[in-house]
Amino acid sequence: MLLATSDTLAGMRIVRTVGLATGTVTRSPGIVKGMIGLIKNLLGGEVEEYTTTIAQAREQALDRLKAHARSLGANAVVGVRFASAEVAAYAAEIVAYGTAVVVEDGPATDAPR
Repeated sequence: MLLATSDTLAGMRIVRTVGLATGTVTRSPGIVKGMIGLIKNLLGGEVEEYTTTIAQAREQALDRLKAHARSLGANAVVGVRFASAEVAAYAAEIVAYGTAVVVEDGPATDAPR
């Protein structure tokens, strides 16, 4: 599954736009990491426990985005973006979204059809 933040893929031609594909996950660091993170937050600097949790959530959201795109019949997603929000204390939602498309080898098109 090809993913791109751009609206085109080099050397590829978009032959069909399938629709919006999304992948959503909500994660929290857990009680132990949360307590360690809270203490580090008070001291200042990077809170690795939160960074790790968000990185894992982003990868899981991408995996879900790919699975959704595949279920729609796509072989690529263009215009990939992320959004995040705090949904509860120490819990964040990460959404990956983009346009699911079918691509073939050939000259690139300017935008999804």
